[in-house]
Amino acid sequence: MSSEVKGGRRAQLEHTGLRPGWTTGACATAATTAAYTALLTGEFPDPVTITLPKGQTPSFALAAEELGDGHAMAGIVKDAGDDPDVTHGALVRATVRQLPAGAGVVFRAGPGVGTITRPGLPLPVGEAAVNPVPRRMMADHVAEVAARHGGTGDVEITVSVDHGEEIARSTWNPRLGILGGLSILGTTGIVVPYSCSAWIDSIRRGVDVARAAGRTHVAGCTGSTSEKTVVAEYGLPEDALLDMGDFAGAVLKYIRRHPVDRLTVCGGFAKLSKLAAGHLDLHSARSQVDKGFLAELARRGGADETLAAEVAGANTGLAALQSCIAAGVPLGDLVATTARDEALAVLRGAPVAVDVICIDRAGAVVGRSTVA
Repeated sequence: MSSEVKGGRRAQLEHTGLRPGWTTGACATAATTAAYTALLTGEFPDPVTITLPKGQTPSFALAAEELGDGHAMAGIVKDAGDDPDVTHGALVRATVRQLPAGAGVVFRAGPGVGTITRPGLPLPVGEAAVNPVPRRMMADHVAEVAARHGGTGDVEITVSVDHGEEIARSTWNPRLGILGGLSILGTTGIVVPYSCSAWIDSIRRGVDVARAAGRTHVAGCTGSTSEKTVVAEYGLPEDALLDMGDFAGAVLKYIRRHPVDRLTVCGGFAKLSKLAAGHLDLHSARSQVDKGFLAELARRGGADETLAAEVAGANTGLAALQSCIAAGVPLGDLVATTARDEALAVLRGAPVAVDVICIDRAGAVVGRSTVA
């Protein structure tokens, strides 16, 4: 195989020719870093450089700054690259205030950032909708700035997004009970652009590269967290990893025509519940988690009617899963097994063994099928 022919997630993105962008979590981290630096030194770094979870060090120009008595604010305009993201061009602000020693890092929702009002999300009810990984990124950068400039690292961070409440009406936040604005998201800090035709073409190229390298076991992953899970589970090399995103059907149909011995499909529980229900495009704009379908699966797993009704009425797929885990009903395994059977149906008898792994947001395995 030529040294120029590469596989894996990064090679897929390079092959599309699409420009990646930055998540709201990365923008909020950059704004926080600039604001806290100004609070301690009196000067805003511009551009401000941060370190992302995978080691990249992007720099961001400041679009707004304000230094007041006991607080500092910095703002970053989100660049989503070539992804048709509704938050592209939004101004993400972070206002940092000193807190007493020992208070730690406290997150608040400012204008345009939502608040959690229902269970089943990765944060408790009442919390600002700043997801766990962005919180960790911001806290880590606060600690670095504090160490560099003699601060305590005890701060309140208020994240806001100009016009965020209006933008959020174009998202699923209101239906999920995230009220008042957007969520601050991102597990890698990078927005991977998904042009349907370009990304599907990159999936096909990924399969071709894996086959040319002699790989007999490949994995279709919905994102970076599921990719880490399959590497930990099976030790697969980079060129055996297919970043399928939401395009489960594209992976299955191409492998049907170009078989490998084994395919593992790995992704979030809620997303793979859509595959189990027969959807091949897992994007939230084109398919939704069917809680009635999950309730029927739960009944197959021994759920009584009270639990089935709780699953059917759950706010999110994660909440439905948590109810079943508490009751000892293996909903994760049932979703994984049903998704595997749907994948086999799409493969139409191609000589490919399939297994499915469902994970939670942290990457923990919450369901798996056998290999068939």
